[in-house]
Amino acid sequence: MILSQQEIEEANQRLRKAAPTDVIRWAVGLGSATIASTSFGLNAGALLHMIAQTTPKLPVVWVDSGYNVADTYQVADTLTTQLHLNLHVYSPAMTAERRNAIRGGIPTLDEAERHAAFTRDVKLEPFERALTEHKPKVWISGIRREETEHRKSLDIISVDARGILKVAPLFYWSERQISVYMREHSLPSCAHYFDPTKVLSGRECGLHTAA
Repeated sequence: MILSQQEIEEANQRLRKAAPTDVIRWAVGLGSATIASTSFGLNAGALLHMIAQTTPKLPVVWVDSGYNVADTYQVADTLTTQLHLNLHVYSPAMTAERRNAIRGGIPTLDEAERHAAFTRDVKLEPFERALTEHKPKVWISGIRREETEHRKSLDIISVDARGILKVAPLFYWSERQISVYMREHSLPSCAHYFDPTKVLSGRECGLHTAA
């Protein structure tokens, strides 16, 4: 681990009232291999804009499950071009069309085993490939405290079960703050985003809870 638990606690106290861009600079300033991740979801453009303003060459990882709606792909294309993102896309080994044909598409939440396997195939395995390729010690993400119960147990800086230092510059921002930032910078918002591994709002997709 690149920081001790005491150093993480001290950094969380210092950064709690810092601007998200300063948190990004702090994370990159640690001098370790760093990535950012995005879903190109509803207001993903806020963090991506901040990254483009501070560390434009930072690798941005997108796990494209293959089940995104047209709006997501259009917003992803617009933001990538507009912000000149250093985007790296990782997709499942099996296409959505093939999976739908031979495995019945997206499982329901009642089908626990099938849903777990589905999540691993379309989200976790591609992300593991990203981690193998980039070998990050630091992972910047757009998670926020108010989004899920699990995230309420975290902070701006936490340690992933994989041992990666996770940094969430927008952790204490509200939905309203994000929306205002999006409007101020004329960033496109993916109004119709759908994550097949979450299905319900407030549910984790697996990336932030995987061991």
